[in-house]
Amino acid sequence: MDIKNSQKKQEKKQLVRGLKARHMTMISLGGSIGTGLFLASGGAIHTAGPGGALLAYAAIGFMVYFLMTSLGEMAAYMPVSGSFSTYAGRFVDPAFGFALGWTYWFNWAITIAAEISAASLIVKYWLPETSSLLWSALFLGIIVFINYLSVRAFGESEYWFSIIKVATVLIFIGVGLLMIAGIMGNHEAGFQNLTIGDAPFHGGFMAMLGVFMTAGFSFQGTELIGVTAGESENPAENVPKAVKQIFWRILLFYILAIFVIGTLISYQDPMLLNADITNISVSPFTIVFEKAGFAFAASVMNAIILTSVLSAGSSGLYASTRMLWALAKEGKAPAWLKRLDRRGIPIASLVVTASIGTLAFLASLFGEGVVYIWLLNASGMCGFLIWLGIAISHYRFRKAFVVQGYSLDELPYRARWFPFGPIVAFVICVIVIVGQGYSMFREGNVNVYGLAATYIGLPLFVGVFIGYKMKHRTRLIPLRECRIKDEY
Repeated sequence: MDIKNSQKKQEKKQLVRGLKARHMTMISLGGSIGTGLFLASGGAIHTAGPGGALLAYAAIGFMVYFLMTSLGEMAAYMPVSGSFSTYAGRFVDPAFGFALGWTYWFNWAITIAAEISAASLIVKYWLPETSSLLWSALFLGIIVFINYLSVRAFGESEYWFSIIKVATVLIFIGVGLLMIAGIMGNHEAGFQNLTIGDAPFHGGFMAMLGVFMTAGFSFQGTELIGVTAGESENPAENVPKAVKQIFWRILLFYILAIFVIGTLISYQDPMLLNADITNISVSPFTIVFEKAGFAFAASVMNAIILTSVLSAGSSGLYASTRMLWALAKEGKAPAWLKRLDRRGIPIASLVVTASIGTLAFLASLFGEGVVYIWLLNASGMCGFLIWLGIAISHYRFRKAFVVQGYSLDELPYRARWFPFGPIVAFVICVIVIVGQGYSMFREGNVNVYGLAATYIGLPLFVGVFIGYKMKHRTRLIPLRECRIKDEY
């Protein structure tokens, strides 16, 4: 009898809706601000010129805006932590939802390992003789502790992490515009760097296509708002508010920042190509701040990038933990993974996800990191597959909503330009996925190893999808049978 009562109590436990509007807004604003902007933007300008980089990031930003409005419409109406996995399972095919859920979990579980590895490298900028293993263990412990405390603790930490990133970008843009106008720094006023050589479109279309792929990776993480909706205090209001911020973030943070970098630093400057975690001093942000006369720019940017990496790791652990819990709740993962503690934390899923991240990191220490590199390559395409799933799910959701006789006025938030938005997002995602390996075919020599490493995530996704479909004999759900109404 006691066992039955215990099981019933466990079933009644739910995730705590502890995320406030300010948490949701800042998670939305800071979700994709990280190494993609602080470091990779310089390489993008070097490859395609300032104009090519601007067009590539603008096109991807255009797609992401439509994707987030699609996700926002579904998340505001049915806020569940399974998010796009649940939506795909209800409006497309249960096998599709199963594959999306496990793909997303795998993507972030592996990314956690990448982030803690990056964090240890960043610390070595100041303390080169210290142990990477020690720092990685410390950082993993920090992000696990933040996620273990409560959803409010996670939201609060992301709020302040995001404020640091947002403030950095805004200061950078402000300083950059003053330098362009000749008001501060040692830069000659004007736009001469936009016209030298074959700028602004260096390398032509193929170079821009390469940056197109890079830009896509930079924006990954924006879909986190769909996962956080399940723990928002008032998703019907908070989700739309956060989604509306996305357009301004894309416009201000990426487009203006790349414009400033391209104007102040020549695309021919080889330093732009060398910016990475191990060489913060050549981050385009660092270069511009140093030109403006700011002392210790490299150290300050190093500290900011460290907070950015820790933020990404914490967000990754949160998202993958909630996705694994949702899969278990829907019967698509072992039932014990849906166990919640008295504070509403999916503790079993948290421990398993953190353990996988640890194993992936340890794999990077042996065999010259071959296993780890393949795991990272496999996760690389996962974000685009998730975005593809969001576009398909929203198209089917809206069609089913209308077919079943519901009024669009019942939607707390309505995505604009339907069906144009999800169709455009679908097409661009397909182009990005197919075009991932275009560089492997250059000069008539096919890089077989490179192709396999680039596309390994795709057969894994398809394999999981087909395996579930064959076992459970699922089918495409007719629009009239899609489950719209439910308790959330």
